[in-house]
Amino acid sequence: MSSRRSRQSGGGGGGSSRISDDQIVDLISKLQQILPEINTRRRSSSTKVSATKVLQETCNYIRDLNREVEDLSGRLSHLLSTVDEDSAQAAIIRSLIIN
Repeated sequence: MSSRRSRQSGGGGGGSSRISDDQIVDLISKLQQILPEINTRRRSSSTKVSATKVLQETCNYIRDLNREVEDLSGRLSHLLSTVDEDSAQAAIIRSLIIN
């Protein structure tokens, strides 16, 4: 029996919170479909991407998105600090943020 299977079927903890191998495969497949770099690479070649690579790319992609959000937030804060609050520009920026 593999160590993964022994952890899943072993005692301790609520058994209802365990995830099945089929669910893991399904989730990895869904991640593969939404990750830009892996999805592009997968379409251009017939090679299968490992689950480890999908998870690594997912982590990298989330880190990149987080950096981008931080950068955009900083730029927006700077922009808002330089605009008169009663100006038309401020109203446009507020409407973009709210929508």
